[in-house]
Amino acid sequence: MRFVLVGQPNCGKSTLFNQVCGYKAETGNFTGTTVTFTESRVRLVGDIVDLVDLPGTYSLEGSNPAEKEVFRYLLNHSYDCIINVLDASHLSLGLAMTVELLELQRPMIVVLNMVDEADHLGMRVDINKLSETLGVPVVPMIARIGRGVKEVFLTALRTARLKNTPHRIRYSQRLEDAIAALSAFIDPQRSDMAVDAAAIKLLESDPLITELFQARQPEAIQATERVRSDLAQVDTGEQVFRLERHEAAQEIAGRVILQGTRKLTLRDKLDNYLLHPIWGYLFLLIVLYLFFQGVFAFGGLIEGPLMAWFAELETLIISHLPPGGIASQLAVGLVQGISGGLGIVLPYLVPFLFGLGLLEDVGYLPRIAFLVDAFMHRIGLHGAAIVPFILGFGCNVPSIMATRTLEDKRERFIAGALSTLVPCAARLAVVFGLVAFYLGPLAALLIYVFVLFVIAITGRILSRLLPEDIPGLILEIPPYRVPTVRAVFQKTWFRVKEFIVEAWPILIAGSVFLALLNALNLSQFVDIIFRPFTWLLGLPSQVGTTLLFGILRKELSLVMLGQALGSMDFSQVLTPVQMITYTIFVIFYMPCLATLVVIRKELGTRSMWAIMGLSLVIATVTALLARGVSSLIF
Repeated sequence: MRFVLVGQPNCGKSTLFNQVCGYKAETGNFTGTTVTFTESRVRLVGDIVDLVDLPGTYSLEGSNPAEKEVFRYLLNHSYDCIINVLDASHLSLGLAMTVELLELQRPMIVVLNMVDEADHLGMRVDINKLSETLGVPVVPMIARIGRGVKEVFLTALRTARLKNTPHRIRYSQRLEDAIAALSAFIDPQRSDMAVDAAAIKLLESDPLITELFQARQPEAIQATERVRSDLAQVDTGEQVFRLERHEAAQEIAGRVILQGTRKLTLRDKLDNYLLHPIWGYLFLLIVLYLFFQGVFAFGGLIEGPLMAWFAELETLIISHLPPGGIASQLAVGLVQGISGGLGIVLPYLVPFLFGLGLLEDVGYLPRIAFLVDAFMHRIGLHGAAIVPFILGFGCNVPSIMATRTLEDKRERFIAGALSTLVPCAARLAVVFGLVAFYLGPLAALLIYVFVLFVIAITGRILSRLLPEDIPGLILEIPPYRVPTVRAVFQKTWFRVKEFIVEAWPILIAGSVFLALLNALNLSQFVDIIFRPFTWLLGLPSQVGTTLLFGILRKELSLVMLGQALGSMDFSQVLTPVQMITYTIFVIFYMPCLATLVVIRKELGTRSMWAIMGLSLVIATVTALLARGVSSLIF
């Protein structure tokens, strides 16, 4: 048995998924978090159920890749029940998609999430009346604290076993006549969906259904043109179904919502300051500064003692092995690979990801997007790129995947190119482990500010090279929510586990491999390849090998640096100017291998090579600039 979760962004769909499946899908308060569907098995009163979390989308119209993926899944996969999750505090907005899902005539239930938020707004939803109007079961729920979750899945199980198929909402007479006229030409035996649903999608010019019918029932395509032509004489445009769905949604919401008195609380007053055109930016800087200070304080507290202990361990190992031999060098390389992950990366990665999770779940990240968009838009950065831009601070891979939500190829390319420049959590290890630890957290913060400036300038240049009218940003600002400790810890573990499972083994193996290269005097050949860059930037020639490993994972470029230079105490082998120059170059010079793979998949091979070339140019220019400025200070 299989259930599918369908809903709009920010409705709490992925939170519901995580409540029963463990943390296998990311949860965020802004559009674009869940880009690919996630599936997991759960045990439900003796049955095994496959639960699928589909991407958050506002409709099934196929106007962007996310909508196409959801509709394609609902059309081509077998499932026993649709669980349509709605935000109770924005009921009419969510009901528009519910009306569209009813057209599929598949077993379905509606889940009203965040009923506590609706109550805070003075809204009471008549559950029984809504269920009677839609013809499907309706279950209230507060997903973040688990209230009503069990009832949701028990109701879905009952609905699936009974195979209750709902009736769609009736439209105006002119649309019903058009649907009936076209349905007469559709053979149900050669259609993968209900006849009415197929007729509606054909009249909407849905690309997936149109392509399907052109291959199987070309006569229906011809009839569609005639019916659409007759319909256009009464009501022009292909958005008539969308308009009537919204009218139906508003009419249903008006009947079932009992509006009371809104309760004004501290959360309502916060936005008067956090979104203020002047104070909002001041609070943003304060939040970022405290964030960086907290990460540095936690990481620095752990890094120093751990690295001192590992240094003693290296000395102990060397004393028991032949000095200068391959065995001792390999052993030291192994210890440095382990110490690099445990002593340098994790102390900063864990608090950074934990803090990022808090900002996501509280609801502050969309407000950052709102504040930053006004400035970015003036310098040519498309507002919709804010979403993948923010996701990039966690990891560039989901930020590239989030570009699917953008509507045209130009927008996706610019957003993808800028997202690869965002300092992700992996680059954080370089910034904090090198600059913050030796030069202080303020220097690290200034580097991040400089990176934002470079991204803004790059966006402006790309917009000039690829000219087009840049629309403004329409961004839903969710209410502030109290994050649950369990959800934030799960989110942090989900992201840290990726480093432990995927990156750390490569880091250890790379450290041992580099030790072997050094023992055999072969690393110099790799250094020669990168020598033009290291010479130009005034860096030691030995760092060339670390740049090669940095393409695999950005964390490796820091740990390999200690291995290449022969000391994990970077203050003894690098000057402050070299630390800053190296950090800036590593941040920009090349996306990691995983990001390159996703870029090729999402944007194409040509875009991947273009982004690689662009990042290399930006890295060289900005590192030279950083070298010049920092040499005046240090």
